[in-house]
Amino acid sequence: MYQKYYRQFLQGAAESAASGAQPPLHMACHSHHYWPDVTCEAAQQYWTDSATLADSKWGPIFEQKIPAWQAAVARVLNLPSPDRIAMAPNTHELVFRLISAFDLSRPLRILTTDGEFYSFTRQLQRLEEESSVEVTRIHKEPYDTLAERFEQELHRGHYDLAYASQVFFDSGVAFPDLDGIAGRKPERTEFVIDGYHGYFARPTDLGAIADKVFYTAGSYKYQGAGEGLCFMSIPAGCTLRPLYTGWFADMAELENRADRVGYADNWLRFAGSTMDYSTLYKALAILELFERDGVTVEKIHDYVLDRQRRFLDTMDSAGHPLLNRDRLVHHDLENGHGHFFTFNCTTAQHAEKLQEELGSRGVLCDRRQQLLRLGFAIYHAEDETFQRVFS
Repeated sequence: MYQKYYRQFLQGAAESAASGAQPPLHMACHSHHYWPDVTCEAAQQYWTDSATLADSKWGPIFEQKIPAWQAAVARVLNLPSPDRIAMAPNTHELVFRLISAFDLSRPLRILTTDGEFYSFTRQLQRLEEESSVEVTRIHKEPYDTLAERFEQELHRGHYDLAYASQVFFDSGVAFPDLDGIAGRKPERTEFVIDGYHGYFARPTDLGAIADKVFYTAGSYKYQGAGEGLCFMSIPAGCTLRPLYTGWFADMAELENRADRVGYADNWLRFAGSTMDYSTLYKALAILELFERDGVTVEKIHDYVLDRQRRFLDTMDSAGHPLLNRDRLVHHDLENGHGHFFTFNCTTAQHAEKLQEELGSRGVLCDRRQQLLRLGFAIYHAEDETFQRVFS
């Protein structure tokens, strides 16, 4: 069904099988998603444009490519203002630019969870070395009460910034009612949703909260365009002035430099500096292809859910000592989960050994300490039973 977009990958798997080797079963798609074939031509087009246009390439990039990509992302997420989608090589740059807009000479109170990705966790730990920064971390487990506990603290604590993942990177569990919590947030609190493991995987409608949240994500995971292109949506009426700012943010006034640093009322408010736009070409090519073919996030999610059900059926019959329901970290597998499963192997050694065993059978996956992650994608065949994982 969707394998037609990944012929180069499938051809490589077929060649492995023809040579006597077992074709790989790629279940690390939550870490590095395979790229659709259309990205090859897109990357070549970026090279051609750069080589033939030189400095003149900035016209088409800023006047055509970026607006087209912003509009496509806005349609995926139901964002009303495409020109309020900022871009950068990674989400960390965007989030830190947001944090830099706060006056660190005054107390800064941040609310988050103990399940956020490493880059944000590390940055917070460094910020906490400053006496003015106070961080409160809500335990993500038990997931049944996470939404209630987080929202209660959000309204009780007079926070300047709240930050939470749409889908937790270590478990695949979706934060329950996160959009509702964001919609009811205190007016004084800036709210960031880390959507990296939700974007282009779980159907996401930000229409009702577009003017209340900053939503960050990127193209490296489920969109399959590769690293180097991330984004952050900006609420309407945002007047924050990032301390960490680049010359692109002043692009409209380059010829009329003022004494005071100004900020545009669009995505350029959080803009940085020159970056490699090859991934922009690739991401736009994928978005345009899928739109033409009617491939929506809803259809992708339904397809992946069916693959996950087949995996669970095989797992339940296998009786594996580690890959079983008791070890599976979950909350709501049908309605509240991302596109990968996580198994708690109790120790990092057990997880590493199991990863090696799976690798010897051609099953590619990854782990985070004692947690082994197995992902699902639209390039998995409809008749895939995942039997190889358990044999």
